[in-house]
Amino acid sequence: MNRTQPLVLGIESSCDETGVGIVRGTTLLTNTVSSSMDEHVRFGGVIPEIASRAHLDAFVPTLEQALSDAGVALDDVDAIAVTSGPGLAGALMVGVCAAKALAVATGKPLYAINHLVAHVGVGLLDGAGGGRHNGTAPQLPENLGALLVSGGHTEILRINSITEDVQLLGSTIDDAAGEAYDKVARILGLGYPGGPAIDKVARTGNPKSIRFPRGLSQPKFMGTAEEPGRHRYDWSFSGLKTAVARCVEQFEARGEEIPVADIAAAFQEAVVDVISSKAVLACREHGIKDVLLGGGVAANSRLRELTGQRCASAGIRLHVPPLDLCTDNGAMVAALGAQLVMAGVEPSGIRFAPDSSMPVTSVSLPA
Repeated sequence: MNRTQPLVLGIESSCDETGVGIVRGTTLLTNTVSSSMDEHVRFGGVIPEIASRAHLDAFVPTLEQALSDAGVALDDVDAIAVTSGPGLAGALMVGVCAAKALAVATGKPLYAINHLVAHVGVGLLDGAGGGRHNGTAPQLPENLGALLVSGGHTEILRINSITEDVQLLGSTIDDAAGEAYDKVARILGLGYPGGPAIDKVARTGNPKSIRFPRGLSQPKFMGTAEEPGRHRYDWSFSGLKTAVARCVEQFEARGEEIPVADIAAAFQEAVVDVISSKAVLACREHGIKDVLLGGGVAANSRLRELTGQRCASAGIRLHVPPLDLCTDNGAMVAALGAQLVMAGVEPSGIRFAPDSSMPVTSVSLPA
C-alpha cells in the first residue's frame, strides 16, 4: 500500500446524502453526491427508511460516476474508508455493507471512521481552507478547534491529533441547530429544509424585534473560567423552539398577522448568537487559535458573518471549507481515511458494526 500518497475511496451514508469521494493523499480527485432530500420534503424531515432505500438505489451509480470522474479503477485504490457513525442506523448500514463488500471483493484494507471527525479532516484537502501549506502538503494548524453545526450535531471540538486525539468541549443537550431551524420553519409555514428558508426570509426581517431566549447562557449554567458551570460550552435549542411557537400563538390569538420575517430574523439571531459566543469562549479558554466551521448549517450567512466577526475580535482565525465540502460528502471520509493510512494506523477489517451514536472521541474503529 502507498502510505505517502494513498489513493483512498470514501463512502458516506449517515443521513440523506449518498457520497463517494476519492482523494490521493491530500488532493481531491472527485466528490460525487446523490441526495434524497427531495423525497423527504413532503414529510418535513428525513424519514430513515426512505433514506436507507435511496442509498441502496444510488450507491452503485454514484460509485461508478466517482470512479469515472477521477479517472481511476477500483484496482487502483489503496484503501477504502466508510462512515461507521454517528448517523441513522439503517442509512449507515447501507454504506458499511457496501464498503465491506468492496473490501472483500478487491482485497483492499477498510477503515471505519467517525463522520464528525471527517468534517475536520476535509480541511486537509488542498484548497479546502483549513490547512496551512508546508512544502506541498497542507497541515492542520496547531491549537485547532472545530465548530460543527448541522441537522444532527452542534459541537465544539479540540483537535489534538486528527488521527488519534479529539476532545469534545461542548455540544447540544437536546435539538441540534439544524433541527431547530427545521421545526421553526414548519411553525412559520416556510417548508423543509428549514435552514435555507429561514436564512432567506430573515434578511428582510428585524432581528431585534423580538428577544428570544439564549439557552444555557444563565450564570448557573456558565459558571466562571475558574469554576466552570456544568454547561459552560453546551447549547440547548428546545426552549427557543417553544418560545417561537408561543410567540406565533400569541399573534394568532390576537387575530394579528404573523410577522414571519421578523420572527425568523430574531430566531436566527438567537441561534447564531449563542453558538458563536460559546464557541469563541471555549476557544479562548483552551488556547485555540484556529477554528474550522463545518456541517450543513455552515452555509448559513448570518452564522458565518457573526462567527467571523467574533473570532477576529478574539484573535482567532476562522476557516470555512467550500460549501460542498461542509455538508455530508464522501470526500471528507476519504480525506480522513488518507490521514489514517499516512499515519500508519491499522485498518478496521470487516468485523465492525455501524454505531449510530459513535462518540466523537473515537476517530476510527480498531480491528
